[in-house]
Amino acid sequence: MEENVITQECKVLLIGGSAGSLEVLMAILPNLNAIHQFSIVIILHRKSAEDSTLEDLIALKTVIPVAKVEDKVTLRSGFIYIAPSDYHLLFEKNKQLSLDVSEKINYSRPSIDVSFESAAIAFGEKCTAILLSGANADGTAGLKAIQEHNGIVILQNPETAIMPFMPQSAFSAINPDYVFDVDQILKYINGIETN
Repeated sequence: MEENVITQECKVLLIGGSAGSLEVLMAILPNLNAIHQFSIVIILHRKSAEDSTLEDLIALKTVIPVAKVEDKVTLRSGFIYIAPSDYHLLFEKNKQLSLDVSEKINYSRPSIDVSFESAAIAFGEKCTAILLSGANADGTAGLKAIQEHNGIVILQNPETAIMPFMPQSAFSAINPDYVFDVDQILKYINGIETN
């Protein structure tokens, strides 16, 4: 990866995924440096249950603190946020997160599209989104919205994805800024604050 690929400020880094994406996160999270200038928000398709296993697992794998997501919590730099099961995670322009129980999108709640689209409106060009492995088309419409608001779009290389359909669907519909292997995704995230 070139040293100077990042050219714009990032306030929120979104990571969306479904089947096969947890393995990618488990490879990336232990190697992430502490962050100070932006937040990381993870939107994964998950079982419909009151279950904090994902939050607990991620908290064990990274030096970055994991903040609890509740309705109307303020997004703070330096933290990881994880979309809770059975809610769509929305971003407001005042940097608050809100939770929504409207119908499932692409059979999922949380929906990657819903979160990406609202983040695009709230953060515009200061939003970066990464779409990982998955088995449906969720995320494609959200990435289009991020591009329309001049944010940065990154796809996991479908050839390295356990379930390539999700990044392949996006690749067929949009022209991403980058298509990265897992090690390149890690290098990119760790390079955000140095640019």
